[in-house]
Amino acid sequence: MKFTERFNELLKISGKKQVELAKAVNVSKQCVSDYKSGKSFPSLETLCLICDYLEVTSDYLLGLSDEY
Repeated sequence: MKFTERFNELLKISGKKQVELAKAVNVSKQCVSDYKSGKSFPSLETLCLICDYLEVTSDYLLGLSDEY
């Protein structure tokens, strides 16, 4: 569940809204909501877009590293 925790933390810290992220990575607002709740996880392609948008590494977001 590292992804869910870190995703929520980064979204909050960034001050960006779910709808902004959804548009930037080409998913629905509901998908972003599902990522936040842990109901679903992004595809590899979407994960890369999320990392670019939030300016973090995929290793950090997935809990494989503690460095952004």
